[in-house]
Amino acid sequence: MKNFPRTDLASEFAGVSRTRFDGVCRISETVLDAAAAERYGRRKGRYITVETSAVTDGDGDARRRAAEAVAGALRDLADDCSRVLVAGLGNTQMTADALGAETCNALRTGGGVMCVTPGVPGITGIESYDVVKGVCERVRPTLVIAVDSLAAAATSRLGTVIQLCDAGITPGSGVSNHKRPLTRETLGAQVIGVGIPLVVYASTIIREAGGDDEGCDSLIVTPKEVDIYVKDAAELLAGAIERLRPFM
Repeated sequence: MKNFPRTDLASEFAGVSRTRFDGVCRISETVLDAAAAERYGRRKGRYITVETSAVTDGDGDARRRAAEAVAGALRDLADDCSRVLVAGLGNTQMTADALGAETCNALRTGGGVMCVTPGVPGITGIESYDVVKGVCERVRPTLVIAVDSLAAAATSRLGTVIQLCDAGITPGSGVSNHKRPLTRETLGAQVIGVGIPLVVYASTIIREAGGDDEGCDSLIVTPKEVDIYVKDAAELLAGAIERLRPFM
């Protein structure tokens, strides 16, 4: 795996199979079959990438239109939206890792939409998987939408890409802090992972500048505007999830 970029974005490590443009967003899809999943060390499934400057530009109208595109991708991936549980993953005490929790804060629940913010073991002493699994056993969702911050392999992707996949998600994977995955097999309900890259490894930036990245593998960098990005991205994702209601 040393030859592959340190990224959570399928479009960066595997390329795309098809792309379309809806006027505001560029929407592409990557499909990992069993062979590709083994090659890249990822789970097989469909990965949809929505590229938009709506978050980084602070354009409210563009955010609403991007939310429509993300909602369309969710409908495309989802089997049954009748009972949706949104799991807001991440650490609320670290801005770049608070996207999941902030999405839950911005979300209007009810009408078949529920949410839970499991926190991180360093604060709660409980793994995110155990919290989400317990809630799933109690409320029996038909769909879990797990929202988390991701890592990118290019600084230009920070805040400008939304990835959705039907392969589930592993909490903490963006910073190589892998935990037990949230998947259909582990939770007993379909899991769609949704994330936006908000961090990049310092080694990536050094390579982009043509320098020597030796010794920088553990250093992670985030934009200085990350607090604004997280707020706007959370509103975008919450708006997208709320748009599922007419289809429930």
